[in-house]
Amino acid sequence: MRYFFSFLRRYLPPYKSKVVVTFLCNIASAIFSVMSVALLIPILEIIFQQDSEVTTLMPFSIDGDMSKAAVNNFYYYVTYIKLTYGAGFALLFSGIFMIIATMLKCGMAYAASYSNVGLRNNMVRDIRREIFAKIVSLPVGFFSNERKGDIMQRATGDVAEVEGSVMSSLDMFLKNPVLIIVYIVSMAIMSPQLTIFAFILLPVAGSLIGRVGKSLKRQSREGQEKMGVLLGILEETIGGLRVVKAFNAEKHIVSHYSDETQSYCNIAKRLSRRRDLAHPMSEFLGTIVVIIVVWFGGTLILNGDGSLTVAKFLAFLGIFYQIINPAKNFSTAFYNIQKGMAAMERIDKILLADDHIFENANGKPIKQLQNCIEYRNVTFSYNGEIDVLKNVSLTVPKGKMIALVGQSGSGKSTFVDLLPRFWDITQGEILIDGVNIKDYRLHDLRGLMGNVNQDALLFNDTIYNNIAFGISNATQEDVERAARIANAHEFILAQPEGYQTNVGDRGSKLSGGQRQRISIARAVLRNPEILILDEATSALDTESERLVQDALEKLLVGRTSLVIAHRLSTIRNADLICVFHEGQIVETGTHDELVALGGYYKKLHDMQAL
Repeated sequence: MRYFFSFLRRYLPPYKSKVVVTFLCNIASAIFSVMSVALLIPILEIIFQQDSEVTTLMPFSIDGDMSKAAVNNFYYYVTYIKLTYGAGFALLFSGIFMIIATMLKCGMAYAASYSNVGLRNNMVRDIRREIFAKIVSLPVGFFSNERKGDIMQRATGDVAEVEGSVMSSLDMFLKNPVLIIVYIVSMAIMSPQLTIFAFILLPVAGSLIGRVGKSLKRQSREGQEKMGVLLGILEETIGGLRVVKAFNAEKHIVSHYSDETQSYCNIAKRLSRRRDLAHPMSEFLGTIVVIIVVWFGGTLILNGDGSLTVAKFLAFLGIFYQIINPAKNFSTAFYNIQKGMAAMERIDKILLADDHIFENANGKPIKQLQNCIEYRNVTFSYNGEIDVLKNVSLTVPKGKMIALVGQSGSGKSTFVDLLPRFWDITQGEILIDGVNIKDYRLHDLRGLMGNVNQDALLFNDTIYNNIAFGISNATQEDVERAARIANAHEFILAQPEGYQTNVGDRGSKLSGGQRQRISIARAVLRNPEILILDEATSALDTESERLVQDALEKLLVGRTSLVIAHRLSTIRNADLICVFHEGQIVETGTHDELVALGGYYKKLHDMQAL
């Protein structure tokens, strides 16, 4: 439960006013509930016991006992009606008060629920916003070690579990303790001895329920993790459906998913059976407690205890019976909270994950590149064991095009990913205009750069919104101008709805060349100081490559650029070509200089020429 209260401290403070309103309404509802039952006492006593009749009014006095005067005078009017009009009218008179008290009780209960609806839904909204914002802010490296399906499960299924389990139990925690306390106080006024006896038994029953619920949290966590595995398989299968069909692997993948589904089914059955045990177990234990209380109270009456009359005992039982439902709901809430907290712990693995890309609180602003970018003795490792880059140094003057070539895995993409701080270097430093990039504001640093990658990622949105992505003040003219520069305007106009055409999931309605040109248009509209091209044409056919290459040449004019290329023909005019090999820059120079050198670059050039 400590984790549950920690959860409340995190998300409840903005809604203290709703908590207060809910709490006060619950108190009022509990008081009116007691009044509706307590009104049975004068009815029973006056109708069936002549010695309970009251024939004298008692004046109300601030110095006197107000409650005693109120009870006396109520008895007086009931007695008066009984003697004047008969016992039936006296019963009706008391019944009207019971109806009024019950109406007020139900009204206050609804008001409490009304306030609590806003409380619980606002808290769930805050969790959803927080987890999405955290996912967006986490460094790229975090997702290298996590399954997409598991992350999706935490952001959706686990949040739904928290909403269904914890938030529904929150109402019980705001209401049931209030009801129980008010009922206990009322019962103690009627018979302290019987109340003490009754509540010696309840902790015993509660401890038995608690012991059953301890394993629920562990099983719930297993279920959420297994659902993450299922979502991961589903996401991978949809993304790789062509491969599945091409290799006739439908039966294999269906069998794998079926096995994992059966495993989840087994966990869910165990979880549901334990959860469903809460109600019958609490009802059974509650019945035992009631029987023992009836036995003890009856013994007190039979032994002639004058403080407890038959009428009071019946009212006592009525109030005690009303405690049973809050107590049972309390035990059910305990089960639900254990289940929901397991989901919240999984969510917290994201919310409390360390952001290794730390931003300087006093970071310097930067709006443009003045002189150069400098990599100074940069070493980097993803796992702290194998260095992907080894003591690399390079200076990129403003306005120059620097091409990076080399075999796959030589460190080229890692080299450019360090500049916008998708990762932070292990040793050395990267400087822009002589200032370490860690000393700049992260938002400003990344604002200097535009990226065009081999896999042109488009969002399931319109062409217009994909080009204007991240730029709130872009106009139609700006978007069209960027599309023309990227050689995309003509094919966009040929689409069914022009710029308002939806591109589908990851741009699936467009060809590779079309997706790439929209990606270039997006970079053009951003108008970055520094341009990073990561094999932007390697996956295209000859015609698409020509169109994309022409768009890139327009984009590169006058910009500082880092270009990763496998096709050497696309970087013949680069100001400087750097050849990477096993995490180091082994050769630098222009195209002609490197060919004349006869080293690694010459071998790459000759292989492509063949």
